[in-house]
Amino acid sequence: MDALKTMSDACLKESTPEFNIGDTVRVEVRIREGNRSRLQAFEGTVIAKKGSGISETFTLRRISYGVGVERVFPLHSPNVDSLKVVRRGKVRRSKLYYLRDRVGKAAKVKEAL
Repeated sequence: MDALKTMSDACLKESTPEFNIGDTVRVEVRIREGNRSRLQAFEGTVIAKKGSGISETFTLRRISYGVGVERVFPLHSPNVDSLKVVRRGKVRRSKLYYLRDRVGKAAKVKEAL
């Protein structure tokens, strides 16, 4: 059991930025196409964080061409190249699933000062 714990500790990223629910985050994801790889940016609002340790994930939501798009990212994945907080949000909930039903300006999160 100790070997499994040390193995998972070795896979953890040593530095991840501090972000919370409601923050707008830009994630650079490594995409493999054949034998080449490139970075693709995905920017959205953090609507959920789950898990802890090696299995920690977060869900980002954004509106793309009028359609809501959500992606779940493992925080410690080697495919997640970089993570940058664009703006801080002011929320009073731990999960922002209610944003799925909102359209336009009502789907925005207020900025924390």
